Amino acid sequence: MKRMITVKEAASRWGLSERRVTTLCRSGKISGATKSGKAWNIPEDAEKPLDERVKSGNFVKTVRKDNLPLPIGISDYRLASKEYYYIDKTLMIKDFLDERPMVSLFTRPRRFGKTLNMDMIRTFFEKTDEDTSVYFKDKLIWTCGKKYREYQGKYPVIFVTFKDVKCETWEATYDLIYKILRGEFERHDELLKSEKLSSYSKEYICKVLDGEATENDMMISLLNLSQMLDEHYDEKPIIIIDEYDTPIQQGHMRGFYDKVILFMRNLFSGGLKDNKHLSYGFLTGILRVAKESIFSGLNNLKINSILDNRYSEYFGFTSDEVKRMAEYYGVPEKYDEICQWYDGYKFGRTEIFNPWSVINYFNNECAPRAFWQSTGSNDIIGEILEGANEDIYERLYALLKGESFLTYVDAGVIYPQIKSNPASIYSFLLVAGYLKIVMSDNAENGDYMCKVALPNKEIAFVYNKEILQKLDSIVPQSTAIAIQEAIYANDAEALKKQLTKLLHESASVYDTVGENFYHGLVLGLCAMLNNRYVVTSNRESGTGRYDISLCPKDITLPGFLMEFKAEKDCTSDELKRLSETALQQIYDRKYDTEMQARGIKKIYKYGVAFSGKNVEITTE
Repeated sequence: MKRMITVKEAASRWGLSERRVTTLCRSGKISGATKSGKAWNIPEDAEKPLDERVKSGNFVKTVRKDNLPLPIGISDYRLASKEYYYIDKTLMIKDFLDERPMVSLFTRPRRFGKTLNMDMIRTFFEKTDEDTSVYFKDKLIWTCGKKYREYQGKYPVIFVTFKDVKCETWEATYDLIYKILRGEFERHDELLKSEKLSSYSKEYICKVLDGEATENDMMISLLNLSQMLDEHYDEKPIIIIDEYDTPIQQGHMRGFYDKVILFMRNLFSGGLKDNKHLSYGFLTGILRVAKESIFSGLNNLKINSILDNRYSEYFGFTSDEVKRMAEYYGVPEKYDEICQWYDGYKFGRTEIFNPWSVINYFNNECAPRAFWQSTGSNDIIGEILEGANEDIYERLYALLKGESFLTYVDAGVIYPQIKSNPASIYSFLLVAGYLKIVMSDNAENGDYMCKVALPNKEIAFVYNKEILQKLDSIVPQSTAIAIQEAIYANDAEALKKQLTKLLHESASVYDTVGENFYHGLVLGLCAMLNNRYVVTSNRESGTGRYDISLCPKDITLPGFLMEFKAEKDCTSDELKRLSETALQQIYDRKYDTEMQARGIKKIYKYGVAFSGKNVEITTE
């Protein structure tokens, strides 16, 4: 009689949702599936049905029955490496064993494979009843020699991930952290039967499992668990802490920073600092936050940031890996498009693609989109912008125009100093994945002077949605939409009304800024139209450089050209003349030459003049 599996088991094996598997059973697409009561039973050897929902696109013609599915959202190494298309990152283990730092911290942006890599490390090193070597025998690490293979399955491992600890209060945060740590004690329930552990140690385990451990008890939980594993296995364990800084950022944003720092400092110190029961430790996060004193006195910590060369190719995809992936799925001609949208990062000396977006691109029939958008919280950016000055605003808008600039990058971004030092936004945007390094010089204190820019098309879009829209306190969403509608409808009066309203209702910074700021402000608002228009700024056309161009992707739509002027303390008549001068400049310098060459028949021209919070617009 065939062994049957549940819908949940089939969903996990095939990388589908349980709801999708149930639908396939109900429609007769899974051979041998039978219903017992309300549950479906599926033959263990049943094949995953082909996805017939995909109907069109270049990607469809390349799908073959033997193509492995794409690992969207898969952070389980065993599942990813055996059931999905997996890009081999196991040489990271070799590099670690060659160096063997006591504690390693890897900082990378969100969705760049941190959790999957940590689960790979856990699977390789962990001593289990299962022979986990099968997950590595066809991988690169297995070809490196016996001295590396001898470490496979050697150590007990403590593994915790804090990536989902995003609560509003310290009480809720602590409760979730407790459950995560308790889950690791449950995973090592063999300790309760150990003849090598004292009754006191077993009582401590029971207290944790029963939910009766105090906050102080939990602060030393990593230390106690590592000691008990060492005593039981006679082998010092490895401790892996994934996304260690998520609760810390949440604490900073929600007002319980001091409490979460105190707890985390003691938790990490017990497990990683001077712990004689530790073999090695691994941590991942977005920020280093070394100055937080979380790792105070942790002299054995080796930091590996996006600015370092070591391990640079293991988080994200390299160009060769993306080329092979495009070949595998039968679309090598799409490589250039993938580069434009998802390339541009540079970790150390390695060119890196955003892995989350590349995978979703192939899954989306090779139709590019900003897949990285809204994959994490960036409330911290909004906080920084609240204290930003004119220079910071102008630089942020300059990035959108494709410009780069030189800035100091603090390699240890620190939460408490963010409001007092708004310039730290560039450091945060860099480590969070919103900027790329064009060039860098290492300062003597370990920080950097870097030339930074936006990395690719995806981030230009995300930048609009996630960063420029953080300016809602200055640019209300309703006003931004009204301005975009006025531009699209070629309604100069409505545009003037909305810009004037915006300036009058917004911060006093507008009283003193110059033309560059107004230019950047309108550019940011126009950029939200980029689904129908190609938005460019300061580009040569005719005999000069226009301020803003909205060139339609469909040549049957009208184009827009804008020229800005700004002067202080203008009267209404002077402001009107200034806007007329701006409009005349569009004609005199033939800024419409490029659009006309593209076949755009109708081109609307705007001369826009600013003085403080007053606006005047002249159009043809």
